Amino acid sequence: MPAQDVTGNDANKPLIGIGSCLAGNAVRYNGQTKAPNQHVRALCETFNARAFCPEMGIGLGVPRPPIHLVGSESSVRLVDVETHTQDHTEAVRDYARNVLRQAPELSGYILVKASPSCGYDRVKRFNEKGNLAAYDQRGIFAAALAEFDPLLPLEDDGRLNDPSLRESFVSRVYTYHQWQLLLSEGLTAAGLVAFYSRYKYLAMAHHVPSYKSLGRMVANAGKEDLNQLGDQFISTLMAALTQRATRRSHSNVLFHLAGYLKRQLGPAERQRLSELIDQYRTGLVPLVVPVTMLKHHFANNPNAYIEQQTFLSPYPDELKLRNLV
Repeated sequence: MPAQDVTGNDANKPLIGIGSCLAGNAVRYNGQTKAPNQHVRALCETFNARAFCPEMGIGLGVPRPPIHLVGSESSVRLVDVETHTQDHTEAVRDYARNVLRQAPELSGYILVKASPSCGYDRVKRFNEKGNLAAYDQRGIFAAALAEFDPLLPLEDDGRLNDPSLRESFVSRVYTYHQWQLLLSEGLTAAGLVAFYSRYKYLAMAHHVPSYKSLGRMVANAGKEDLNQLGDQFISTLMAALTQRATRRSHSNVLFHLAGYLKRQLGPAERQRLSELIDQYRTGLVPLVVPVTMLKHHFANNPNAYIEQQTFLSPYPDELKLRNLV
């Protein structure tokens, strides 16, 4: 079964992959589909989405014998449930490699919860006798995607129910998409510095040590091999963005940004902004409240450096992801 575009092809939108069953296709072993949750549907409307099915991609039909993961914690095989003699491990790994070759513009992937091929984590592992051993695996296709493109943001439909994980996933997809666009134009030292300037506060919100490390890296732009430096930079940035941002870390960034307004705002406005940030820090209001106030003040007091900061708008506001974190 070839890859299938689920949504339109808007060049301005990132492209994500999605499990074909989540896209409404009856490709599961029993001939059924899997209804996507509301968050998956919303993301498919936000991004360009292309559907893939590893089992169909390696030539297995519908219906087909069920498969599961068998082996030790560090070494599993993807085999048929009944006899354990049909081993699909390498074929599925090769299919993942081919997906990335056919769609190098992929900026993220929505996997399928609990699937032995497409599960993100906590997938069932069985012993050679067919008895359940643990919930400690990643699906073979999912693991291969992570191995062949470590930068590619991955989540499954179940984990996307968590507002924090959903917000993180979308942030990483847009970040990776912007990096891919930068590379398509040709990486330059100036381009790398400009990219860091846009993403520094987003990195700070997720992982301060990485934020500091990124700053040291771009200080060497023009002095070191640019391709190697670029690889190190984006690996560090994407790893930082996988760290959960907290109310405390977000508040730290909000106060940094508010510092750019200290000469433009009167005492009462500064006090009100500080109170809103503190209300967010203590859980009284969501992140969107102080961010909206900051945007309001910067609209009235333009600052070219702050206007470019991805932290203020890491993705389209209409997604409303910051209403819940």
